[in-house]
Amino acid sequence: MARIPLLVAALMGLLAVGLGAFGAHGLESRLEGDPEATEKLEWWRTAAHYHLVHAAVLAAMGLSRRGGAAALWSFVLGIAVFSGTLYAMALGAPTKLGMVTPIGGLALMVGWGLLALHALRAAPDED
Repeated sequence: MARIPLLVAALMGLLAVGLGAFGAHGLESRLEGDPEATEKLEWWRTAAHYHLVHAAVLAAMGLSRRGGAAALWSFVLGIAVFSGTLYAMALGAPTKLGMVTPIGGLALMVGWGLLALHALRAAPDED
């Protein structure tokens, strides 16, 4: 078990569940009367979904000691930027922030690519 990746995963998972619950139970009433409420709720759901999925990937990496630091931190950056910008816009930040969101998506994709590269480079006896 890798302590730091597992700790980061646990904190990301905790945050994802809390933010997902807020989106499901508190955000809708907060957006009441907002003409963009439907779009904002969808941004929130997308952010929470990607956030939780990638927190689970981080946990798997921490438990298995596989994946490498570069992949781990790419996933962390991706969660922060991709989900973070969507959460912010759902709470009323300028929608121009959405121009940054794809950078987070790219960081998530880079994380997956680095994880694949790490798997290809792993010694056969690590299977």
